[in-house]
Amino acid sequence: MFLDVFEDNLEKNADPLKYDELYNNYKEDLDFIQKSAGTTTQPIIELACGTGRLTIPMAEKGYTMYGVDLHQGMLNLAIQKASASNVHIHFSKQDCTQLDLPIKSPLIFMVANSFQHFLTNQSQSALFKSVKSYLLPNGEFIFDTRNPILKELSVIDEIEETHTNRMNQVVTEKHREVYNHQTQILECTTVQETNINNVISTYKDSISLRYTYPMEIRRLLSEHNFELVAMYGSWKNAPLTKDSESMIIHCRLIL
Repeated sequence: MFLDVFEDNLEKNADPLKYDELYNNYKEDLDFIQKSAGTTTQPIIELACGTGRLTIPMAEKGYTMYGVDLHQGMLNLAIQKASASNVHIHFSKQDCTQLDLPIKSPLIFMVANSFQHFLTNQSQSALFKSVKSYLLPNGEFIFDTRNPILKELSVIDEIEETHTNRMNQVVTEKHREVYNHQTQILECTTVQETNINNVISTYKDSISLRYTYPMEIRRLLSEHNFELVAMYGSWKNAPLTKDSESMIIHCRLIL
């Protein structure tokens, strides 16, 4: 249903190796997820699993893992990494709003603010319906999303950075972020100019990110028969405040 929309919003993650290099050492969400998984021996599902940053260490801990992502390049790298770690994970390319899996799970999770790729109320609802179909009774869904801080979103953010890449070429990156208060979508654009033997090569990418407010999250949960277990301001269980950078939502399916 939303496949084309999601695939058109993957420019920022076009290079799986670069993505993996940037985020592979981040562990705070992993600690939270592992504690939530506890001692279950039933399969666990990660949505938008990317290069396997969480799926692989979870499998190394002995959990049976299913990883779903829309980006085949990310999945290919995840499969390579899993093989190198000598763990077996059920990876598949799927639209999270139309999951097709052979199992049900007591725990489904989605991290790295992937929830922001669901740009409309319709797609968010479709996600919850799909998740619900693959949760066991009283199963739990954990996800995160950036907290909308209005004082930051109300201004156009423009940053210019210059660095030298691995080939000793000078690279200038111009970042621009503009928030639409009606759609609640932040449009992020980067123009990269690389000096190659005094010839400038230009590359542009963009991404759209939806910001969802806490009361909207509560409405979604209520509409789809989930109860809120906790809503935190960080993966370290910090209280959620108006200045929190993140919202960590831990909810449970009510049957």
